[in-house]
This record gives sequence, structure tokens and C-alpha cells, in this order.
Amino acid sequence: MKLLLDTHVWLWALLDPGRLRDEVTDLLASPEHEKYLSPISIWETLILAERGRLVLQPDAETWVRAQVQRAPVSQIALDHEVAMLSRVIRLPHEDPADRFIAATARVHELTLVTADQRLLHRPDGYAVLRA
Repeated sequence: MKLLLDTHVWLWALLDPGRLRDEVTDLLASPEHEKYLSPISIWETLILAERGRLVLQPDAETWVRAQVQRAPVSQIALDHEVAMLSRVIRLPHEDPADRFIAATARVHELTLVTADQRLLHRPDGYAVLRA
């Protein structure tokens, strides 16, 4: 299975794995499944840290760089198709990060792993797995 981790799923896996369902923990630990992370998740993580909603040591940028190198996730392209779909994909809100992540899952045919209720109950054709 090809999995796209929503930002909070990536953070939970690294900082608080007990928040993930056992099924998701097993999928993330398995080398059989490809794990992807959008550049938008890096952007969103840095914003959370800038706003004081997340404390990362020694600083957010250093922490993110270390985790990206250490964690078994691959970067997924943020391309023109994703950008265009992010504007027309039907979601119940306008959060730009969610729009880009949902569009990425659809364009690249990935299963989005999320606990976000607004993304779980989507009307717009991407596969989803509840974290």
C-alpha cells in the first residue's frame, strides 16, 4: 500500500505513537508499505512551531531536518496537477494545507492516513485510512 501521512500522523508517529491506532502503527512499521510525506506537512509543522503550538528541540528547522533524514518516508511531488486540484477538490473547509494534502493523495493515487474528520468524510475520490 502507498500511504500519504497527514501532518499530524507524521508528528504522532514521531512524538506520540500511542495516539495512532494499532493497525496504522503496524502499517507504518512495515517495510512492505511505501510511506510518503508532502512538503506541505513540513511547512505546516514549521508554522505550528512558530505559533508555539508545537515545541521541537533544539529548534524546529533542525528537528524537522533530522526527522526527515531518519524517518522512512519519501517526499512526494508538489506539482502543477496537485496545485490545480487543490483549488477544485471538494472539502468542507478551505484549509490550504488540507487541500494540498488531499489533492496530493488523489493525484498520486495514495491512501491518505489521517485522523482529521474533515478529511475522513470526504466527497472527492481519494482513498483514506483512519489514524
